[in-house]
Amino acid sequence: MGRLFQRTTEAPRRSLWQRIKDLALTDVGVAMRGGVTAGSLEQLEELLLEADFGVPTTTRLVADVERDAREGTVRTEEEFLAALRRGVESALRSGRSDPALHFGADPPAVILVIGVNGAGKTTFIGKLAARLRAEGKRVLVAAADTFRAGAVDQLRIWADRTGAQFVGGAAGRDPAAVAVDAIEAAVASRADVVLIDTAGRLHTSGALLEELKKIARVVAKRRPGAPQETLLVLDATIGQNAIAQGRTFAAAVPVTGLVLTKVDGTAKGGVVVAVHEALDVPVKFIGIGESADDLLPFDAGAFARQLLEP
Repeated sequence: MGRLFQRTTEAPRRSLWQRIKDLALTDVGVAMRGGVTAGSLEQLEELLLEADFGVPTTTRLVADVERDAREGTVRTEEEFLAALRRGVESALRSGRSDPALHFGADPPAVILVIGVNGAGKTTFIGKLAARLRAEGKRVLVAAADTFRAGAVDQLRIWADRTGAQFVGGAAGRDPAAVAVDAIEAAVASRADVVLIDTAGRLHTSGALLEELKKIARVVAKRRPGAPQETLLVLDATIGQNAIAQGRTFAAAVPVTGLVLTKVDGTAKGGVVVAVHEALDVPVKFIGIGESADDLLPFDAGAFARQLLEP
């Protein structure tokens, strides 16, 4: 996994680990001898919450630190850092956590991509198309967002750039019908994967969520077993709001994977852990920039190491 949290030539922000050392462990020697104070634990809790780990994960990580310090199993700063990393990685590997994409045995696989406007959904589809094409797969992208002309044009450009096939619909056309057209075109052309872009659903809009349910229902009827994946794209910079969005989408359609965009440079990378734990859905990809190469398959260990980089 490439570098997630970019370093710039500008005045660098202190890493999460540096802030933990400065504020929560002002006397690391005392802390590691089992003398962690209530104040130190409160500071650690505060910093983890500020980094958007959420209350459940934060509470557990702080409790683990307190237990390890009391039992003397962590005696140095390095051991403390390693313990925190293990805690983060363990949280990301709990429950449903397989980051692999599942395509099924009978192509074309159908991948439905959902999320709100501005999360980076259409760009993610373009990047995923580029990645799959580089793996030798025949890809078709479908613009089922028929309400926003810009989304159709943007996806068409990505299709041209990556060599993927493209299917779109006229403005205002039934998105479910576009999805069916895409599947039929993919079957006819023997494509391996169909990536279906949907309108940027406002997670508070019941009517739009009902339409999303219809797309999933029609796709399943046209292609038994489809969609093989339903990927929810969330903006990592919105913090705990991502959890509220995720819960609403997951209540509408079965979500099989999460994509966290705009992770690069954010001081709130803990939201990746919080969303995974809240939804019990695996993180499949992280977006760290604008180019096609900036879409990274998720690796829990690499993420934990870089999130808590000295």
